Amino acid sequence: QQPAKLPRLCFLTFDPGPLQSTRFGAFFDGLRDLGYVQGQTINIDYLTADGQAERYPALAAQCVRLGADVIVTTTTPATQAAKHATQAIPIVMIGLGDPVGTGLVDSLARPGGNVTGLSQMTPSVAVKRLELLRELVPQISRVLVLSHLSDPIAAPQVKALEDTARSL
Repeated sequence: QQPAKLPRLCFLTFDPGPLQSTRFGAFFDGLRDLGYVQGQTINIDYLTADGQAERYPALAAQCVRLGADVIVTTTTPATQAAKHATQAIPIVMIGLGDPVGTGLVDSLARPGGNVTGLSQMTPSVAVKRLELLRELVPQISRVLVLSHLSDPIAAPQVKALEDTARSL
């Protein structure tokens, strides 16, 4: 009898380094807690752009060639590359920018297509964080915002923060 084919998860990230050293340890721990053990019940391909966003299209194409059953992405550019590479393989984004504003999904209520996941960085949330900071530290006069400008959500977030800062 032929052994059953293991599902294949392709993890596309910006973060350099091996799977074990990533900030996404909780994600992989959660998979393990659900019974997904690398090489036994699932195959995980950890593909990193090593800090070079221009590598995403080739990495997304590699996920398709590998026969991924699901692609997990950690940045908006990675998700855009995966969406461009396939309309058939489910794409799960982990906590990235505004998926509606960047055209990844039609709406939060009805995403459509093959992209789903979590978003935590919409401009309105960034503004709320700044407002909360002002409430917590009323004497604050300067705030430094670090952003990865190759991410399409960066410019709208920075603009929203600048507009809010002017009004505070």
